[in-house]
Amino acid sequence: MQTILGSGGAIGTELAKALKEFTDKIRLVSRNPVKVNTNDELMQADLLITEDVRKAVKGSSVVYITVGFPYSAKVWKQCWPKFIADVISACEEYNSRLVFFDNIYMYDPNYLNGMTEETPINPSSKKGRIRAEIAQMILDEIKAGKLTALIARSADFYGPGIKNNSVLNETVFKPLSSGKKANLMGSPDCKHSYTFTPDAAWATAILGNTDDAFNQVWHLPTAENPFTLKEWIGHIALELNVKPKFRTIPKFLVQIMGLFIPIMKEMVEMLYQYDRDYIFNSSKFEQRFEFTPLPYLDGIAEIVKADYKATSE
Repeated sequence: MQTILGSGGAIGTELAKALKEFTDKIRLVSRNPVKVNTNDELMQADLLITEDVRKAVKGSSVVYITVGFPYSAKVWKQCWPKFIADVISACEEYNSRLVFFDNIYMYDPNYLNGMTEETPINPSSKKGRIRAEIAQMILDEIKAGKLTALIARSADFYGPGIKNNSVLNETVFKPLSSGKKANLMGSPDCKHSYTFTPDAAWATAILGNTDDAFNQVWHLPTAENPFTLKEWIGHIALELNVKPKFRTIPKFLVQIMGLFIPIMKEMVEMLYQYDRDYIFNSSKFEQRFEFTPLPYLDGIAEIVKADYKATSE
């Protein structure tokens, strides 16, 4: 049995699709789980309740964490450490391997141009400090020989079907598709990597089913040579068949937008990621598994096809 904790999100759903290539025993766990594959086992659970986590993990050979708690530093501080502690305890009790789908918030802001698995850990944000804490909890148990686990890290992600969970969708795809200006945070000339969600899910499934991939950190496959923020807007506008209009959003305006768009409120402390080149290196995974990430232009085309109707100017 391979179990996904937090099965309903953008990554969890794609991961369930990918796992069917490796096993016919998949358990989907969330508050309101929905089948992705015909034979999926559904388990309703509150993952902030210790006993629910134990029940979810019991009988699992591999446990994947793709849960997405509300994008709030306050909520993260309350939820993430307790949840990770409960999952670690359950995995150790039932001898389950753990795969943690992570982000890069814990990395030192001065080393974002060419991030690798060896990039220094030195978070500058509240959310980054929480991510560093929970990742270290897992790494400490691995080092102690108590847990078999791996950490799979993604850059900011984009992909079909995640309109409300992607900054790129909120700031560029949505406004351009509705005839408005895209909202550009940071410098127009800074390059920014994005991980395509189906690629990330496939790679996570591969890692979870590869014995020698455990007990280390992996960057999930992400196309190289990313566009600048201005180029992202231009390519997305071209695919939508609209003009590449945009406005640069200063920090105070991001704060105002946060009154209406929750994800933007929490973006204020993360704006440093957009005022410098943010380039994600996944060569370790690509070389080990001979995997080529989807090119950015193809990713944009897939999103528009799935989620937006191209409009005339």
